[in-house]
Amino acid sequence: MPSSTSSSKPGALFYAKLLVGICALLIVAFEFLSDFLLKYHSETYARVSRQYAEAVKMRPAKPGEPTSVLMIGNSLLLEGVDVDRLKKLTSSQMHIYPIFLEATGYYDWFYSLQRLFREGAKPQVVVLGVGVNSFLANSVRQDYVPLMLFDLRDSLGVASDLKMDRTATSNLLLAHSSVFWDTRTVLRTQILRHAVPHYTELVLLLKPQPAIPPPYQFQTTANSRLERLRELCEAHGAKLIILFPPTPSSEDAVRQMTLASRKAGVDTLVPIDPTALSVKYYQSDELHLNSEGAQLFTSALATFLPRTLDHEPAASPN
Repeated sequence: MPSSTSSSKPGALFYAKLLVGICALLIVAFEFLSDFLLKYHSETYARVSRQYAEAVKMRPAKPGEPTSVLMIGNSLLLEGVDVDRLKKLTSSQMHIYPIFLEATGYYDWFYSLQRLFREGAKPQVVVLGVGVNSFLANSVRQDYVPLMLFDLRDSLGVASDLKMDRTATSNLLLAHSSVFWDTRTVLRTQILRHAVPHYTELVLLLKPQPAIPPPYQFQTTANSRLERLRELCEAHGAKLIILFPPTPSSEDAVRQMTLASRKAGVDTLVPIDPTALSVKYYQSDELHLNSEGAQLFTSALATFLPRTLDHEPAASPN
């Protein structure tokens, strides 16, 4: 007489295989759905993909042609620079290729630059503008960047630099290879933004800008990162310029950053003194420029950036 234990084993195995199959189908479904939403409904993905594809095709200007300039940065440039107007004002002197992605900093752009250079981008000038706080932050954006701007080599490099544990490293590698894993936070944020009133303002209150480190740590960190960026750009025939967008109460941080840049042999550009702009030129978050502030900043940038490229004196009002 067969035992009940032996007869239950085939049934248990069947249900285990069924469960695995259902999980696999759900994973595939989530991946395809995430890919569809990303490619057809994400303005950020569409913008950055287009800008990245154009930047990869950059080539040095021939004699008499406008200088090829790669301009990279976070939301401070996305909100603060009217790109079309800047291109129009400087068309005879520069050909600007922008890539702007919110919530990015030093590590995001250092490894993104490495990949751009590997893929054939050949700018003559690289302008980086992320703000002092983001430049000194020990972090990397966990969505969009791993999928769109990093390859496997860059993801491992970031994990090593930031001394990530195995869990954080696994998350970064999964974000690079899986659309669903990369955009899961974005999807959750969009849902909360529609469900919770004033969600963006609440996030800003709960997650303020990173604090500026003490002077000694500031100089050590800034010098190391500036030299590393300069060496990367010079190795590919490009000049590095650090651009400082205005933010409230950033005067002292900009001054320290300018001193660190001089020590590292990197040119800096401060088109507008942060103390010269009142609160009326900022959005309600008191961090990003509004349309009036963006017009002022764009005009100043169009005036002083070409002078910095030409090594003219007084390249910046500050």
